[in-house]
Amino acid sequence: MNGLNIVVLGAGLMGRLVAWSLSRLGHRVQLHETKASDQHGAAAWVAAAMLAPLAESAITELNVVQMGRYSLQRWPELLAELEHPVFFQQDGTLVVWHRQDASEAQRFSAKLMDTAQRMPELNAPVALNAASLHQLEPTLSDVFQQGLFLPGEGQLDNRQLLNALMQQLQSSHVELHFSSNVSPEQFSHADWVIDCRGMGAHKAWDNLRGVRGEVLRIHAPDVKLSRPVRLIHPRYPLYIAPKQDGVFVIGATEIESDDTSPASVRSSLELLSAAYSVHKGFAEARILEINAQIRPTLPDNLPAIRIHENKYMHINGLYRHGFLIAPAILDAALDLMEGRSDLAHSLGISVLEEAP
Repeated sequence: MNGLNIVVLGAGLMGRLVAWSLSRLGHRVQLHETKASDQHGAAAWVAAAMLAPLAESAITELNVVQMGRYSLQRWPELLAELEHPVFFQQDGTLVVWHRQDASEAQRFSAKLMDTAQRMPELNAPVALNAASLHQLEPTLSDVFQQGLFLPGEGQLDNRQLLNALMQQLQSSHVELHFSSNVSPEQFSHADWVIDCRGMGAHKAWDNLRGVRGEVLRIHAPDVKLSRPVRLIHPRYPLYIAPKQDGVFVIGATEIESDDTSPASVRSSLELLSAAYSVHKGFAEARILEINAQIRPTLPDNLPAIRIHENKYMHINGLYRHGFLIAPAILDAALDLMEGRSDLAHSLGISVLEEAP
């Protein structure tokens, strides 16, 4: 496969990664996106971008954990190829809970231990007492007396990454078409069409649905957290992802809806109250943004790659795991274009081959 004409639809995280990778391989690439070039309303723009396969194993399937582990190893390699730096951290995840939620924490811990036993290549969770918790996050030890530490898990800055990928696409002379309402059928002349439109491709996928998430970005320079923190709670399990320069991304909500209206007052209050219960310093934080996002989700909550005989490839269903699994999906898709399926099968990625 050399010097092909390739069309990529959708300029979210997956579309940018695919277009950049194909351009690096020497192909002529067009990238089409229905939205404007700033992409500020896209799901990838407002995500927390945590790379936490073991933590996610409490709510997802083992193959997603395998994709996440693979991707956590691949992200540093991909980021090293970008001309502009992207914040990347691999200092683990801290899990805490209030005393009244100890039973919920025990269930969560049991799920993680089961995953670690089934996948010994993952770092097992480490139980923390007050002293060891203080060593990891001193500012939390007055509130929490125990926790779990998940070594090796990471995060990156999603906005730095999306901007760096766009700059890379521009310098690679990829043809960029924004506010472009096109369909795969318009590119019958292309050697390949790669559809990464997410919810924009709902007509091509039966039962594709949106799952709404609501996320806050706040500025809290007085809050000192070294790594992502997850709060166990029976109603809204919270995550707090510290970015650079005192910025924190806070989220938790999972709503079965494709409603793209602004975040609700209830969700915002619950997120802020839960964050305040983790660290009192959030009381003086400044709210930068309150965002709602829709994540494309297939019936089994798992990603899938579908290939038509006429060289159409559809990538969809990344759900809440976009940044966690994107490199695994990328590498599997590139291999499938070359006629190789070993990686996809080894990671449990669903590959559907269909006639046109």
